[in-house]
Amino acid sequence: QVQLVESGGGLVQAGDSLRLSCAASGRSFSSYAMAWFRQSPGKERDFVAVVNGDGSVYFIESANGRFTIFRDNAKKTLYLQMNNLKPEDTAVYYCAAGVGGTIAKVYDYWGRGTQVTVSS
Repeated sequence: QVQLVESGGGLVQAGDSLRLSCAASGRSFSSYAMAWFRQSPGKERDFVAVVNGDGSVYFIESANGRFTIFRDNAKKTLYLQMNNLKPEDTAVYYCAAGVGGTIAKVYDYWGRGTQVTVSS
């Protein structure tokens, strides 16, 4: 069992940066792929980025060059550094633990989310 708690969201202006954190409790954090998803009102939960247990990463195209995902296994924490934020990045951001990939339903554990709002 893994519990996940996100933090770091907020209201920022376009071009600003935010760092989201996801603190995990429970066992075997390092064995899970850890991912960020986001969901806007009325839309599906979309994949943003994943970092696998071996450290390999994958992003959606719109995040490439702006977002960085990394994990600290000793602290059991996942991060998402978001730079040059755009209004279209506005969403609730969720962290998830599971086997990896870009499909939400394959992830076993989810946090409750943190709101990111980017004003133009």
